[in-house]
Amino acid sequence: MSGEISKFIEHNFRHFNAASLVDAAKAYKTHIEDGKKMMVTLAGAMSSAELGISLAQMIREDKISIISCTGANLEEDIMSLVAYNSYKRIPNYRDLSPEDEKELLNQGYNRVTDTCIPEEEAFRKLQRHLIEHWKKAEQEGERLFPHEFMYRLLLSGELEQYYETDPEHSWMLAAAKKNIPIVVPGWEDSTIGNIFASYCLQGELSAQTMKSGIEYMVWLANWYLDEAGKDGVGFFQIGGGIAGDFPICVVPMLSQDLDQREIPCWSYFCQISDSTTSYGSYSGAVPNEKITWGKLEVSTPKFIIESDASIVAPLIFAYVLGH
Repeated sequence: MSGEISKFIEHNFRHFNAASLVDAAKAYKTHIEDGKKMMVTLAGAMSSAELGISLAQMIREDKISIISCTGANLEEDIMSLVAYNSYKRIPNYRDLSPEDEKELLNQGYNRVTDTCIPEEEAFRKLQRHLIEHWKKAEQEGERLFPHEFMYRLLLSGELEQYYETDPEHSWMLAAAKKNIPIVVPGWEDSTIGNIFASYCLQGELSAQTMKSGIEYMVWLANWYLDEAGKDGVGFFQIGGGIAGDFPICVVPMLSQDLDQREIPCWSYFCQISDSTTSYGSYSGAVPNEKITWGKLEVSTPKFIIESDASIVAPLIFAYVLGH
């Protein structure tokens, strides 16, 4: 059954990027109904954009099998959960002067477009809890991935005292409860990654306590071998960058570097991005270019939606969910 949002989309979105949105949403839905798995990748500031409102429901209803995201998206969803009331929105951010930006910093805010994240209430609140988990793991000789520490923190319940928004809107909490696998390439450049590195610099922690990007790639390769079957896995990419570039390479690595030629390519591909193909842009490359790298087949359903992901992704999710 199609809900009102789906009917509205099908009736009104008939051409250009709007039509591509409909085509991609229908193909996503068919992919899931056929029993295939889907990876969703999150770049940009999707967590701060509160994509979790729709993404969490997708996770709860088993429309997503695995996620690849930046370290920023990993942490900012939880920061919003525990410090929502201290965030500041600046609708006229385009009018800010350098002096205005400096004043925001002096007030303890870090700006992401129109949204300002409060350092003390968000970053430092998580830091005070995470350091205890990091130290405990190190003392016990345990090594974990970045997302596994976040899952452990969320599932412990120790953050519940701070919740300032509906926990149903947290995609990280939904993922933790489902124990959905997450890959976080380049986690070190996130704020929490920087904080972890600062403890290593001071000799309070060993870098070995945190599993690395190479270990993520090895883990992902084994996951793909176990889960892809004969038909492959779908790839729904929000934005560009390392969140998408890292995991999509697992297929050519297996087929070319390990000479496992029977490995299926990604069986669905959609990217929501405002990047355009110019000056060697990988994020803006058309899907067909990926055929030359052994990532997609000629027959793979391929979609590019050149638009704002904070608008497009919730609409596609609503369609897939039957809303």
